[in-house]
Amino acid sequence: MFKDKILMITGGTGSFGNAVLRKILDSGLKEIRIFSRDEKKQDDMRKHYANHKLKFYIGDVRDFNSILGATRGVDYIFHAAALKQVPSCEFHPMEAVRTNVLGTDNVLEAAIQNGVKRVVCLSTDKAVYPINAMGTSKAMMEKVFVAKSREVNTDRTVICGTRYGNVMASRGSVIPLFIEQIRKGSNLTITDPNMTRFMMTLADAVDLVMYAFEHGSNGDIFVQKAPAATVETLAIALREMLSLPNHPIDIIGTRHGEKLFEVLCSREEMSCAKDMGKYFRIPPDLRDLNYSKYVDIGDKNVSGLDDYNSHNTQRLDVEGMKKLLLELDFMQAIVRGEHAVPEE
Repeated sequence: MFKDKILMITGGTGSFGNAVLRKILDSGLKEIRIFSRDEKKQDDMRKHYANHKLKFYIGDVRDFNSILGATRGVDYIFHAAALKQVPSCEFHPMEAVRTNVLGTDNVLEAAIQNGVKRVVCLSTDKAVYPINAMGTSKAMMEKVFVAKSREVNTDRTVICGTRYGNVMASRGSVIPLFIEQIRKGSNLTITDPNMTRFMMTLADAVDLVMYAFEHGSNGDIFVQKAPAATVETLAIALREMLSLPNHPIDIIGTRHGEKLFEVLCSREEMSCAKDMGKYFRIPPDLRDLNYSKYVDIGDKNVSGLDDYNSHNTQRLDVEGMKKLLLELDFMQAIVRGEHAVPEE
């Protein structure tokens, strides 16, 4: 599907964009367009990869004309541009709306107008039963791409999405924070020892998007079955891996907009989700607003169903957490004693 095609990655200078490039740069793609508003990171990527396939576009998904021009001639889009930090979105919720909701609408409208064949939109577990501005904006983003997929009505542009949990060791995430605190001799700051989070590597995130790209139909959302761990288990595993098992820990309480656990599939979604082995496929509700003609179908019975969350998935113990951490190049370097930096 990639041979002689053009792929655009919005927000392509971030963690996901770099991880995708490492996987597909040597594929049959004719051109890969990196679309973002960060000219410094674009220049860094240009020098780092030094590959003729890479083309860089300065722009902002909030600006329809900039994304419209950049998508001309594009075959596929991975839409990763987003505001992702929960606390900052709590203080600036309209910024989350402008990027995550209106920006997504701009990307999809440009894709439809320019005849892009496939778009995969990246979402988050925080979009399910959201309690914070970031999650709410991502929930609305999902509603936007499902609604847009209904408007398309043909296979000319297929719009689908993915939803995943915490990506381990991505820049700005808790693992680099804990390691930096240990290196500086500062106490580890844990919000709530019992707080659980899904644990995924960047490679997992890329594989999920590639699976959605290959198998998705209009309106589908794909979720990877992922293990989870408590924040305390993660902290203990990191202390032991850095040979400082007694490094002190401070409990600081939950931050603005944080949950005790995250949900990847709601109860309502689990009632219709398709088990694809490693993944769940959540199909769209394809009914229109003329509900009377669906009277014989009735409501789905979700009584007795659980959602799929970080409390009821496979729970990692300390040794399991260590094993998963060692899948990261970043952590392998740390264990060797190198001063590694997290993924971009």
